[in-house]
Amino acid sequence: MITPLVEARDIVKRYGPTVALADGRLTVLPGESHALVGRNGAGKSTLVNVLTGLQVPDEGTVRFDGEPAPPPADRDAWRRKVACVYQKPTVVPELTVAENLFINRQPVRRGLISWRRLRAEAAALLDTWDVRVDPDARTADLKVEDRQMVEIARALSFGARFIVLDEPTAQLDNREIERLFSRMRALQDSGVTFLFISHHLQEVYEVCQTVTVLRDARWITTAPVADLPRAALVEAMAGEAVTRQEQQARDAVPAGAPVVLDVRGLTSESYDGIDLTVRSGEVVGLAGISGSGKIELAETVAGLRAPTGGTARLQDGELPFGDVRAALRAGVGFVPRDRHDQGLVPGMSIGDNATMTVLDRLGRGGFVGTDRKRGVATGLIERLDIHAEGPEQPVSDLSGGNAQKVVMARALASDPRLLVLINPTAGVDVKSKESLLARVDSAREDGTAVLVVSDELDDLRRCDRVLVLFHGRIVAEHPAGWHDHELIASIEGVDSMPEGVDHG
Repeated sequence: MITPLVEARDIVKRYGPTVALADGRLTVLPGESHALVGRNGAGKSTLVNVLTGLQVPDEGTVRFDGEPAPPPADRDAWRRKVACVYQKPTVVPELTVAENLFINRQPVRRGLISWRRLRAEAAALLDTWDVRVDPDARTADLKVEDRQMVEIARALSFGARFIVLDEPTAQLDNREIERLFSRMRALQDSGVTFLFISHHLQEVYEVCQTVTVLRDARWITTAPVADLPRAALVEAMAGEAVTRQEQQARDAVPAGAPVVLDVRGLTSESYDGIDLTVRSGEVVGLAGISGSGKIELAETVAGLRAPTGGTARLQDGELPFGDVRAALRAGVGFVPRDRHDQGLVPGMSIGDNATMTVLDRLGRGGFVGTDRKRGVATGLIERLDIHAEGPEQPVSDLSGGNAQKVVMARALASDPRLLVLINPTAGVDVKSKESLLARVDSAREDGTAVLVVSDELDDLRRCDRVLVLFHGRIVAEHPAGWHDHELIASIEGVDSMPEGVDHG
């Protein structure tokens, strides 16, 4: 039997009442590329944090080459075992390649850094691993793929032969992806082992020999890639039940309902040639992996970003780009993706947060009527079922679910014609989630057009149809009543029909 290079058994990790990993398992053999896949929230990031020593598991064991993992505080020992190349670079952009390779361990002569020796050692390291990058180049000037190879070379210089690649292709085009895969294969031949994390499942079949699936914070299966058909892999990620989910009974949006949002050819660095419409009383979902462009598209519609091309009309006028106030005046209500950084002003009260977009309606001549504001805020608190002492309570006192309701209340306060929601139920409890989604239903019944961006299937189930973005383009449309595995296959960029079928 071959001794696994890395073995994690029965890993459990809790953060307060949240169980981030209930049964994490992974066995990686030397010299292979091993894929770790699962939907958002499956536990992948937690398992990687445990494997790289950033988090100590509450239960379970991690072994390298049959030996117990180093103590958590011994970072040098961990660096000799494993390294992770993240989607966001960890190199210092203003330093040269050579400086990044040997940061905090530069060769010294008579108490001073020996720059000649630093460049020589960097060149030798890059040559050893066939990384064709100028040691004197400023790291910020490198292509993404070259920056990743510098990070891999740095990890190998510590002695690590197990490299975690976290979404390495998210910012690469097809040609760059092929070059990365060629480099991975060459490094494998030199004795390097990879854990490959990607939402692009077709890449798993291109570059990996084995795949492990996590779902709902638990290990589901580990199998040779060649023995696992794509439909079976998607099913393992989605769950055994691939029957049609119960959809809420609702009337179809009339074909003659007026178009509220009409987007034509919208283009930016994150998406390309987007056409879509949302009618009055229609809820349209946007789905896709991270890097698909779905969030940037929604933020453009909400006024946070300006596209490089294309148009968007909101009923009878042009939608203003790059101007949140103008978008609000045009009739857009918005729930941003992060309530902490973008959605709330923590030093203000619930009432102030909920009404800040409608202050012009609460008084005259720049003066806000206190009683009027309190009345509107109280009405919003009741409408959203926000559990609070009253409008004057600091918003920072609220639970996550109630804080998110305040963000939703502000979006609804202006009686928008278009409601744009990004991850509207992220980080909230089940009861708050249902309450927030009920507001989506209410907005639909009132004739509001709703655009929902979410990674949660339950959020998307409320939609009349779901558009799937992949690499910045709309690649599929699913009407209400979709199967989970069908939607997930579109999101992951995998055709859910059997291999070899011609789809025209």
